[in-house]
Formats: sequence, structure tokens, C-alpha cells
Amino acid sequence: MNRTPTAPPSMADSVTTGQPAEQDPQPVLGPDPRTVYRGALLELAAADSRVICLDSDTGGLENTFGERFPDRYVNVGIAEANLMTVAAGLARRGFIPYVHTMATFATMRAGEFLKLDVVGNQLPVRVIATHGGLAAAHFGTSHFALEDLAVTRALADLTVVVPGDARQIGAATQQLHELSGPGYLRLGRSATPVLPDPAPEFRLGRARVLREGADVTLVAAGPLPLLLSLDAAAELAGAGIGAQVLDLHTLHPLDHEGLLTACRDRAGVVTVEEHRPQGGLGDAVAEVVSAELALPLRRVAVRGRPGVRVAGQRAALEQLGVSTSAVVDAARQLHARTPAVP
Repeated sequence: MNRTPTAPPSMADSVTTGQPAEQDPQPVLGPDPRTVYRGALLELAAADSRVICLDSDTGGLENTFGERFPDRYVNVGIAEANLMTVAAGLARRGFIPYVHTMATFATMRAGEFLKLDVVGNQLPVRVIATHGGLAAAHFGTSHFALEDLAVTRALADLTVVVPGDARQIGAATQQLHELSGPGYLRLGRSATPVLPDPAPEFRLGRARVLREGADVTLVAAGPLPLLLSLDAAAELAGAGIGAQVLDLHTLHPLDHEGLLTACRDRAGVVTVEEHRPQGGLGDAVAEVVSAELALPLRRVAVRGRPGVRVAGQRAALEQLGVSTSAVVDAARQLHARTPAVP
């Protein structure tokens, strides 16, 4: 369903004052994640003849990969279970298949075949799951992917990666390619602002500190959760609370040491995710932090029943409880528990 965009300020906005209408500066958007990924896939295919592109009518791959490598492009149609099985068969024959579908279909509709055929046989299949979280919120609840990380984290020996912005996608794709087993790459749909990181080095399985802070730690995965966390950290700084922001882009295998280092000697931990609270980032962090450091933890995650109105990704996320204010409130609660220094 098309939505009418908000109209920009008109000339009438400045007539009464004689001055141009002031507008808040807009964050600089990065490139579209799917476009960046397709470029990375073409580079891999040019360097490695084992790369096979398996499509499920996602759109865009047929006129990028398909045109350049027509003998290594297969569109199985909207048949996600078959997609996983075909990928497993090709992997058994020595190829490295990259399968493409939306995150909810990769893990819900085709979950059994991902589990048995791909992960169960430890085959080098790369599942490229687009429209993660609420990225397809404009399509309605059938396309929400709010359980996929719980499913994939529960599958032993499946590497699970959620890039923080488009700049991480190329390195994540290359490093997943070098693994001997299966991988799951969760991508969004639309462009998001790039993270304020002057040196965006991506290392699979290694968390990154995006902002220092000595009072509480905000742990997030994915573009919008990280941006909300950074906004929250800036607001908390104005109140005298130092919030460290940690990009935990690899959910499995988890960077235990990096996570513990980031959380140690803090009042508590807030996790921020575009996922249900069960089984996702919050649980992954709690399994480590609560056991090793016995710190209090708050989860900012998607809760409640989705609304009946179609909304954009960020609007839907905020309606379901994941917002800057929610992160700030959670961090303030933890900071208030800190005993006063005598």
C-alpha cells in the first residue's frame, strides 16, 4: 500500500516572518543494503566459480547476478522449502550456494529444511535473509520477521550476523564466504544512516564499541537499534549518565570476552533489538552477562500485538516499544540502582 509522504514546508511557512522555515538537519543515509550486498556477491562470484545464486523471486538478482553469471543463477520461484533443499544438494556437489528470501520465510516457512538439510549436514550454504525485523512492515504482519534470530541462534553451528549498517555488509559477506559451515546474514530493506564510526572495521564474531561510557552499557544489533541506542546515549550524556554503546553484530558465535569487557563495572545492561524479547539478542546477552557478572539487565524489544494499520519500519518499531525514549528509561532505571559513592 502506497503511503503519501509528508509534504515539505511550503513557502507560506516563511511568509509571516520573512525568514526561511527552519528544518532539522537530516542524517546522511548510507547506500541501500540490498544493492551493497548484490555488489559484494558479484565480486565473490567473479573470484570463486563455486558461487551459485539461488533466488525465490525476490527481485533484483535476475538483472544483476543473473545477467552476469546466467549459468550460475537459478530462480526456484516462491518455494522457500525447495530453495533450502536445492541449496543443500548443490553444496553436497562442491558448490557454495547463496540463497535469497525474506527473513520470515527463511526461518518460518523453510525452517525445517534449513535445520535438517543445511545446518544438520553442516553444508556451506549462505542464507541471505532480507527484510529482517520490521523492514517489511509496509506489507503487513505476514512479513514481520521477529522470531528469526531465536530460530537461527538455536540451530547449532550456524553463524548468525546482523550488520549494523551498509558499510559492514561487504566484509560480512566475504568473511562468511570463508567459513566451512552454514551462515545466516540478516539484512534490512531500505537505506539507513551510516553509523558514526570513523573506522568501521568489521570482524566476524568480534563486537565493536561505538561510544564509550562508564555508567551503563547499551548492547544493540542492527541499524535501527544501534541508531536508537546512540541517540539515547547522547540524551543520557546530557543528564550526566555515561552510556557505552556496543555493536554486537554477530549473535553466533557470540563475542563473550568483548561483551564482558564492555559490561564489567557498569550499573547494568540494556539490550536493544528489532525482535521479540524471547530468544534474540537480549537472551544471548543475558546468558553471558547474568551468569558471569550478575548484572541487572533490561530488554528493549518488540512487545505486544502488532497494530492493524500498516506503517513504515521505524514507526512500527516505535509503536511496538523500541524507541529512543524506551532505551533512555531503561538506562535511567539501572543507573538509579547504583549505590551512592560515600
